[in-house]
Amino acid sequence: MASDYHRPTRFPPGMFEGFLGGEDPARLSGVAHETAAAILSRVRADPDPEVVERLVHYTDEHGIDSIAELWSQASAKSLPGALWRVYLLRALIRQDPLGSSLAFQRGTEVSHTIDQVVAGAPVPAGPDEVRELADRILHGLFTGDFAVALDRAAAFARVSWSGLTSLADDADAADAVNVGRSGELTRRALRLTQLADELASCARLWRRDSLD
Repeated sequence: MASDYHRPTRFPPGMFEGFLGGEDPARLSGVAHETAAAILSRVRADPDPEVVERLVHYTDEHGIDSIAELWSQASAKSLPGALWRVYLLRALIRQDPLGSSLAFQRGTEVSHTIDQVVAGAPVPAGPDEVRELADRILHGLFTGDFAVALDRAAAFARVSWSGLTSLADDADAADAVNVGRSGELTRRALRLTQLADELASCARLWRRDSLD
């Protein structure tokens, strides 16, 4: 599936369904865990701003598939799985900043939780603001409280899920022509709620020193 990608960050909806596995899953899993731990340990021990910026913007230059092949098959509740999901969320936002901002903004209007506060996006949040937020969240993985960064990513995904669900209802109620649009929005919402649950689980595991 990686061959279907177009650099730097565009990818098909099937991204969330994963990639074809390698010939030796155990070896790939070991490499994924080792590289994730090594990168995180090194940069958090010596958070050189230039190194951090290169990591945050790595997929802009090399494409999301460059890390997908390494980390996307890792368990959802693992260190490489957590890193992969935050990179993936950032790629989703950068691929469609306008759509992402519309979903998030609608979510702030219909949801009644503290998620929009946890996410840390300004309200209203336009395309530039959600792109900046995605960078700040990823930056926080390397230089801040790792669990807090995961919680912020999960909160953003939950608010966006609420927004997409609301937009899907609008499209469904408009007329029969929008049935396809409604279905696509609903599928995106379901993927985001799964992503949010996985990120929140990783945050809890990190706080218990059990994310590896």
